Amino acid sequence: MPNARAHVEITGTVQGVGFRFSCLREAGKHTTITGWVRNTWDGGVEAVFEGDRKEVEAMVAWCHEGPVSADVRKVDVDWQKPTEEFKGFNIRP
Repeated sequence: MPNARAHVEITGTVQGVGFRFSCLREAGKHTTITGWVRNTWDGGVEAVFEGDRKEVEAMVAWCHEGPVSADVRKVDVDWQKPTEEFKGFNIRP
C-alpha cells in the first residue's frame, strides 16, 4: 500500500535528452514505485510517483539530476494523498 505520492514538474533542457526513458529505468529500480512520466507542451517533463515514501523521495531526488544529458533547472513537487490508481510505472504520450 503506497504511503506517498508526488506530482513533479521538471523544467530545463529535459526533452530530447532521454529523460522519460531514464526515469522509467530509474523507477524500475524501486519495487514500490507506480505512476507515470510525460513531456509537457512547454518543453518540460511531468511525473507522478506513488509508493513507499523513501522510494518516492528517491525518485524526486533523481529528478533534480535526471540523465547525464539533461540540464535540470527547476523541480516543483506537490505532495498529494496516494490514490492507488496505478498498476505500474509508464511513459504517457
